[in-house]
Amino acid sequence: MASGIFAVLDDVATLLDDVAGMSKIATKKTAGILGDDLAVNAEKASGFVSSRELPVLWAISKGSLLNKLIILPFAFLLSAFLPWAVTVVLVLGGLYLAFEGAEKIYEFFVPHDRNHIPPDMKAPTKSEILTLEKSKIKSAIVTDFILSVEIVIIALGTVLNEPLVSQIVVVSIVALIATVGVYGIVALIIRMDEFGARLMAINEQEHSISDKIGRFFVNALPKVIKALSVIGTIALILVAGGIFVHSLPFLHHIFPKIPGLIIEFMVGLLVGFLTLLIFKGAKKLFVNTKLEAHL
Repeated sequence: MASGIFAVLDDVATLLDDVAGMSKIATKKTAGILGDDLAVNAEKASGFVSSRELPVLWAISKGSLLNKLIILPFAFLLSAFLPWAVTVVLVLGGLYLAFEGAEKIYEFFVPHDRNHIPPDMKAPTKSEILTLEKSKIKSAIVTDFILSVEIVIIALGTVLNEPLVSQIVVVSIVALIATVGVYGIVALIIRMDEFGARLMAINEQEHSISDKIGRFFVNALPKVIKALSVIGTIALILVAGGIFVHSLPFLHHIFPKIPGLIIEFMVGLLVGFLTLLIFKGAKKLFVNTKLEAHL
């Protein structure tokens, strides 16, 4: 009897050890999208009145958790009954990530119209501010849903050949990290300037150590968000390229002498700009067709 219990405990310990190892690999594979998720949400959760930043972030976090709860069962059903569909979803998601990365690069280098607010516009009412806040929260949750699909599918792709129980545990752990970890870091980032302001208010002495540290945090916030945006864009391209290279056999050894990281970046960039070109061409054609129909 005792030997049977010890055998079960040994099996459980082995399973936990395997899960820990697989979770580590899956987390590394999804690190690029987690970085982009962090950059996107830090940007979307900032810019509000100080007292509203954390409530807004909490609302987005709850939406993100709900996204994971919706996505996970469908992902496991695909793995159990249509495992080939996981690769299809992965590649389609890679196309979206490559497109988004290419679009960000395009918008950085090519001038485009930006929303312009007239100088004589009246200050928004409380009702209008709340409506705008809800709109931004909804937008952030929708973006999170798309990124969450990719996080779950990429994590699932790393354990696709493992037993279903291991898949469920590993992917669920990664999904939890993606929510708690990312939004916890976002909370620290968006409160950076508030923390700096409080340090500056500790005493009335000018050029004190607390003033210098506080000013550093206040000035660092926009730079951190901008840096995260750049890192997130590079990560999008790399993750997309990695999906294509590892999911499509003919790309595995296309340039054997060039480092894999460079190949993944170039493939992701090329596919991204091709997708962007097709999208813009189709959009222009649709607009022209619509104009002709009205004439």
